Amino acid sequence: MAVPVAVLGAGSFGTCLAMLCARENDVTLWSRDPVVADAVAREGRNPHYLRNVELPESVRATADLGEALRGRELVIVAVPSHGVRDTLSAARPHLDPGAILVSTVKGIEPETGYTMHRVFRDVLDAAHHPRIVCLSGPSFAREVAEGKPTMVTLASEEETWAISVQATLSGPWFRCYSTSDVLGVELGGALKNVIAIAVGTCDGLEAGLNARAALMTRGLAEITRLGVAMGADPLTFQGLSGMGDLMLTCTGDLSRNRHVGLELGRGRRLADILGQMHGVAEGVRTTRAACALAARMGVEMPISEVVRDVLDEKLAVREAAIRLMTRQLRSERD
Repeated sequence: MAVPVAVLGAGSFGTCLAMLCARENDVTLWSRDPVVADAVAREGRNPHYLRNVELPESVRATADLGEALRGRELVIVAVPSHGVRDTLSAARPHLDPGAILVSTVKGIEPETGYTMHRVFRDVLDAAHHPRIVCLSGPSFAREVAEGKPTMVTLASEEETWAISVQATLSGPWFRCYSTSDVLGVELGGALKNVIAIAVGTCDGLEAGLNARAALMTRGLAEITRLGVAMGADPLTFQGLSGMGDLMLTCTGDLSRNRHVGLELGRGRRLADILGQMHGVAEGVRTTRAACALAARMGVEMPISEVVRDVLDEKLAVREAAIRLMTRQLRSERD
């Protein structure tokens, strides 16, 4: 059965999800920028992201949030993490009372330490809270748009809603699994970006494949440590939204966060790197938020801490590697 869908955010992932949903559904794609919305409506292509991908005629682009949300039963939010609170606040009066909301955003709000699910709950009326679903997993937008096989996880506190979205989004090349561990799925998706910066830096230094494998493994250990301390299921971090997304983001050439790390390792300054990027590297903001959250929880996250210090230009990348390698020796289970 066709479902009216709204996708909020016309970046690369929002654009590819609009295309994905348009296989069988009527889709509105909202862009904050009227120029982008007009270009998509006129040419059937996003002028800034996935420019080679032709969108189906069933995708209607608009810069009017009310128009985008009118009568929509499924609302997918694909804006950068720093824009989620403002976008939801503006969207709230226009949401259908029975709408299911899907967050594809991978980040932690620096001011509050909230995951995106908690930001959704903070902004939206209580009636919407059970129907908030979080999507995460190894999923480069370009590969989804090209029809390459992709698998993700959908999480909701009442898993029935994740299963409902699972049926709508899944298809021949896009497969969704469901879970009720919202916190674990969100933390895995957010924190892997921090580790990807670390791994990218390691590769930029040409430190070798041994070092890359070690950073990914110990990075997963510290993600799991924080997640368990906050109440997540440790098994979640072995799944698509944990290990799966970590492997992709740390090693894939399409990873923005890996790119930031690579350029840092090659000696470039953060401001220069970000100034030449098209799109958001969520890990930069998430690193500081994750370290603050870990400090409040009393959880040690040494890789995240050295990434923060490198980003803040308090530590040179080679000194960061030495700091990690010369830490006090301990059991691998610590």
